Amino acid sequence: MSTPFAPAAQSTGDAAALAAQFGMSRAGARAPLREYLRQMWGRRNFILALSSGNNAVGYSRSMLGQAWQVLTPLLNVAVYFLIFGLLLKTNRGVHNYIAFLVVGLFTFNFMTSAVTSGAKAITGNLGIIRSLHFPRAVLPTSTTIVALLQLLYSLAVAIPIVIITGERPELRWLEIVPALALITLFALGLGYLFARIGAHLPDTSQLLPFIMRVWMYLSGVLYSIDVFAKEHAEWVGTVLNLNPGAMYIDLARHALIDGQAASVHDWLVAIVWSVVVFVVGFVVFWQGEEEYGRV
Repeated sequence: MSTPFAPAAQSTGDAAALAAQFGMSRAGARAPLREYLRQMWGRRNFILALSSGNNAVGYSRSMLGQAWQVLTPLLNVAVYFLIFGLLLKTNRGVHNYIAFLVVGLFTFNFMTSAVTSGAKAITGNLGIIRSLHFPRAVLPTSTTIVALLQLLYSLAVAIPIVIITGERPELRWLEIVPALALITLFALGLGYLFARIGAHLPDTSQLLPFIMRVWMYLSGVLYSIDVFAKEHAEWVGTVLNLNPGAMYIDLARHALIDGQAASVHDWLVAIVWSVVVFVVGFVVFWQGEEEYGRV
């Protein structure tokens, strides 16, 4: 027995079959992972243009403009050096504490910026999401690139400080390139992960600064974990050194500051952290692709 809905159902089925015949898909449908990656690569110029524009707009309303990309990290270094280096004496047992602090702060600030801006990548761009069709992973990718551009500006200040404080350029300094590549991959994975979380829980962007601050204190940015661990149980140093934040900071410090070079084990563990976090973050974000336009 036919029902009033049979013609509509039949029509819908015919339309679906016709769409499949000509390679068409439902609007807003999530593309298969390989196709999704291909679409991302096809929009690489858009990602770079969006990142460059957002980086410039971020300081457009301030009197000093892009100069704040250099002044902000310098002021942070001055404040932390005064409080932790001079008042709390966390510089004890640390070779070239100023360079130690500069490299640690600039590296961790990059991760902080990538994560916190990634958490707002969806909620802060709802207009473009609802207007245009593109892989939504473009947005957290762009926010991470903006953070990377700011890090590169900071390095233009950090390198001279490292030299002025007594370090001398060596071939080992080239290790900063793979170190930054691993840090960027790790930060990008976190950016994807928190972009999806932030899309459903907007309050995430309010909580993250506090979480990142605690992570900073646990990552040896302001003190030497090795010196700190000598005064505590052995497991304390082990746990702190397994922290990926501390691990990436150490890679950057080993590259630029004279001392013991990073071991093969350190590099291998850093590579594993970067690859795992990137893959997990990207896949988790991709799985939520169809949800972002409905946020």
